[in-house]
Amino acid sequence: MGQKVNPYGMRIGITKGWKSSWFARGKAYLDNLHEDLALRRAIQKLPVFSSADVADLEIIRHPQRVTVIIYTSRPGVLIGVKGSNIEKLTANLSRYSKQKLLVKIRLVNKPEASAQLLAAYIARQLKMRSAWRRTLKMAMANCMRAGVLGVKIRVAGRLGGAEMTQNKLVKSGRIPLHTLRANIDFGFTEAFTVYGTMGVKVWIYKGEVSTKDVKFDAGKIVKAGEGSGEGSGEGSAETSD
Repeated sequence: MGQKVNPYGMRIGITKGWKSSWFARGKAYLDNLHEDLALRRAIQKLPVFSSADVADLEIIRHPQRVTVIIYTSRPGVLIGVKGSNIEKLTANLSRYSKQKLLVKIRLVNKPEASAQLLAAYIARQLKMRSAWRRTLKMAMANCMRAGVLGVKIRVAGRLGGAEMTQNKLVKSGRIPLHTLRANIDFGFTEAFTVYGTMGVKVWIYKGEVSTKDVKFDAGKIVKAGEGSGEGSGEGSAETSD
């Protein structure tokens, strides 16, 4: 199963969170879903999207506003001179939302260790007709130097203008796809070349996510409540962007 499903979707609720955070019922759920899809498509169609190196998008809905978080390794391209581009971007995306829209830009510290950015880099090189073997080796070497534990890259299509499509795989280090606590970053993109469409998939293993399972003894809680005359309980919740 770990080889057949998206590594991110397989770990949602275990070590990964949703990329769209909100709750709705009935028709409101359908409206919010299509609004999220429209926002993501609008961002991907921006002229500066390819040059901004966008790694991920996150949408958070509040009662009165919608927050769009864009993770990029080149925030200056999106922000512009004195914030001129970010104002245009917010005005453009506001057309797709019925609520007040807020756009936030967050920096990706290690772009070499981002699966989506690595896939985008490989796709650009393939589109420029670079030697695909050298491109894959360089991308894999740069990723391993960034401190990751493993990387796997798969490309498919008419590599180098070949008559028949090929499916090539390069790998370095460990990629434990079946381990749910493993922090696997996955990226996918397509390169539209003169030879046809080429697909690029990247898996990056960044180590295991340590989670602390807190278990409560119901019997001890009841006894403590009887002894003091008050019930006691503990709970904790953590959220991460």
